[in-house]
Amino acid sequence: MTVENETRQITRVTLAGAVLNVLLSAVKLSVGFFVGSAALIADGAHSLSDLSTDAFVIIGARVSSRPPDESHGYGHGKYETLAALLVGVALIAVGLLIAIEAGVSLYRHEQHISGYPVLIVAAASIALKEWIYHVTQRVARRVKSPALSANAWHHRSDALSSIAVLIGAAAGAFGWDHGDQLAAIAVGVMVCLVGARSVFGTFVDFTEGSIPARERAAITLAVEGVSGVRGWHRLRTRMVGREVYMDLHVLVDAGLSVAEGHAICDTVEGSIRRSLDRPVNLLVHYEPWWDGGGGPLPSP
Repeated sequence: MTVENETRQITRVTLAGAVLNVLLSAVKLSVGFFVGSAALIADGAHSLSDLSTDAFVIIGARVSSRPPDESHGYGHGKYETLAALLVGVALIAVGLLIAIEAGVSLYRHEQHISGYPVLIVAAASIALKEWIYHVTQRVARRVKSPALSANAWHHRSDALSSIAVLIGAAAGAFGWDHGDQLAAIAVGVMVCLVGARSVFGTFVDFTEGSIPARERAAITLAVEGVSGVRGWHRLRTRMVGREVYMDLHVLVDAGLSVAEGHAICDTVEGSIRRSLDRPVNLLVHYEPWWDGGGGPLPSP
């Protein structure tokens, strides 16, 4: 799958989430003002805030898909990592806001009693936002997009905040007036933890982290399965957004011609690309190998 196709998938699922955010925020704000539910109004504002992270993801994905140029010889993939960082920071901010507001309300002994319309809207929001979370996360895993994965968790944070609203409405119906505040504090902490995990994940990319061990194992099998490869070493990988950049030294018989050695390198490149389900920028260098010693050893 090309970077352009991946970008189109990211854009489509993010726009679908944005439309859902607009519809949900309109319903929540309308019902919240009509029945006087401060919790539902805050939840509607949270849904509306998701539009900002949707914009981060779309812009980051489009900019990162630009080809390399004079100013960015290795492409623009880090812009998508930057988008993931911004979404993670937004998650932390949302979590803190939810927890702080609920804590202040609890400290002031404020009571929130909601009616059945709030229960219905909150339950519908939970179902829809959990659905868009799974849809978005599925695309994020397919295209290996950290920004889209972080945005999927932002959708889930909206579902979690709706759970707090639902608990509060149910608790009020049974005469317990502070259930929504305690639930909101717990939700806020969970959202902060999710945001912190997203932010930490971007540090791996920004600090030139290697690809996961599972993918390195797949590369090993791909290289060692190529006929003519006597050994290999100096495998180096790093992530640039959704793409992998790597270089590798393979050992071939010293008696081969330049053209034959080059053909083996081409085969190695093709084998590695087929072993990974993400875009790969690959450089394979070959070195002579002498049977019986005197040359480089075939060690990784």
